[in-house]
Amino acid sequence: MRKLRIGVVGIGKISGVYLENLTGRFSDFVTVVALADHSSARAGQAAERYGIPRVLTVSELMKCPDLDIVLILTRPDSHYELSRDALEEGKHVYLEKPLSMHCREAEEILKTAAARGLRIGSAPDTFLGAGLQTCRKLIDDGWIGAPIGCTAFMMNHGPEHWHPGPEFLYKAGAGPMFDVGPYYLTALVALIGPVIRVHGMAKRGFDTRIIGSGPRKGKIFNVEVPTYVAGTMEFENGAIGTIVTSFDVWQHSLPFIEIYGTEGSLRVPNPNTFGGPISVSRGNNGKGEKWTEIPLSFPYRENCRGLGMAEMADSILAGRAHRASGQLALHVLELMHGFHIAAEAAAAYRVENHCIRPQKMNPGGLKLEI
Repeated sequence: MRKLRIGVVGIGKISGVYLENLTGRFSDFVTVVALADHSSARAGQAAERYGIPRVLTVSELMKCPDLDIVLILTRPDSHYELSRDALEEGKHVYLEKPLSMHCREAEEILKTAAARGLRIGSAPDTFLGAGLQTCRKLIDDGWIGAPIGCTAFMMNHGPEHWHPGPEFLYKAGAGPMFDVGPYYLTALVALIGPVIRVHGMAKRGFDTRIIGSGPRKGKIFNVEVPTYVAGTMEFENGAIGTIVTSFDVWQHSLPFIEIYGTEGSLRVPNPNTFGGPISVSRGNNGKGEKWTEIPLSFPYRENCRGLGMAEMADSILAGRAHRASGQLALHVLELMHGFHIAAEAAAAYRVENHCIRPQKMNPGGLKLEI
């Protein structure tokens, strides 16, 4: 079976799980042939650890003639330029989230890819895992009836307590909505469908933060973006959603995601993971039943980051649309911007970039889809 050849740009914190999975569980679909990073020593260490034959400069990797896909794992402010360079060299592209910093850049990337007959894929891919795919099946099978509304909460007191270099997470293009919001919004679009209109409110809870770990522990830095963002969404199918993302909350007892339907309620697992647990409460003569845990009915329960990359490769080989698509990522990117735009304007924001609800996964996994 033919494998697509991958070159990886960016050997940072997230790259380890990608490389482990792409050289392991997903090696039937891809083979990683080259790495590039601004630190050649770091790239060399990763190449040795995962058995990858070549370490190149970024420019060399982009021009490499025996690559099919460039996997970009760098910080968001470089996504647009690197994607453009890869497409110009005739390579498909898969990126860590978000697709780009700005919607217009992302739109240009997708137009360029379409004109060249190339694919764009983007994280998050957690919605392809066992937890959210089981939730998708429960909704599609009518366990809670037609979705009426949903709530989503991502609230903590910020990454500076564990991240040794957290400043970039408090600058433009980051903050809680752009950093973690993609997992929640992608899950909601995959489960309920695309969004047509949003409202939002946003504020900055603290003007400065203190690094809590690593060699720079104790350093104070400035916060440049809103760190408490609350939004409402009108889905294309008429459902209404609420989302709150915050780096200002010390403690809370709210669920990750709940979806409310005409026949019951569904409690969705953490969308930043691939597994469960999942619970359902069915309506019963006007009285909701107790929550009942539902077993997972799909594969990919562990940390399978890279699944979206492998699924895109599988789709290219099979000649079908891939699920973690650039259009889905652009829709989610616009939703995140939309909440902030609506907050500044004190008015609703109508979404311009739409997408289709991704197809559900095959219960047997990728091997049965070719």
